[in-house]
Amino acid sequence: MKWWLWPLGLFLVLAVFLGVGLTLNPREVPSPLIGKSAPHFQLPQLHDPEKTFSQKDMLGKVWVLNVWASWCGPCREEHPVWVDLAKTQVVPIYGLNYKDKRADSIAWLKRYGDPYVLSVADTEGRIGIDYGVYGVPETYLIDKAGVIRYKHIGPVYPSVLKEKILPLIAKLNGNA
Repeated sequence: MKWWLWPLGLFLVLAVFLGVGLTLNPREVPSPLIGKSAPHFQLPQLHDPEKTFSQKDMLGKVWVLNVWASWCGPCREEHPVWVDLAKTQVVPIYGLNYKDKRADSIAWLKRYGDPYVLSVADTEGRIGIDYGVYGVPETYLIDKAGVIRYKHIGPVYPSVLKEKILPLIAKLNGNA
């Protein structure tokens, strides 16, 4: 066999892998948590640190967990989507305030609106690690049994809400 075929073959294999990689959407990173129970947490509520909230409190309901922070630019970008959705009361939205200062978070919600039923404070980011958070914002749709059914990395735009999240909420609620 001719020696020059080996480098050519290797080049072609790498070109195919690169071509396939370029067609993938970086916002759709597969999560090992899809189809599994949401990791347990019990955290202090942002507005009332004397009270706690746990994912177990939501058993029997379809709900959204949105990971956000006051220092996060993309969170500001997606925030109007959550404010508008909260007004419809289609699904309860809970916030996981990630690695943030309480005073900054509360001021941010006062300034831009608070779409959350409540937010919990994950000041050290430990729960974010359990949920596999790559960065903020991230959004999880959790079903009535407490199973994660959808994860979105990055800002949720109206198109994502309309095309992916709302149809899945309807399906999980038995309305589809």
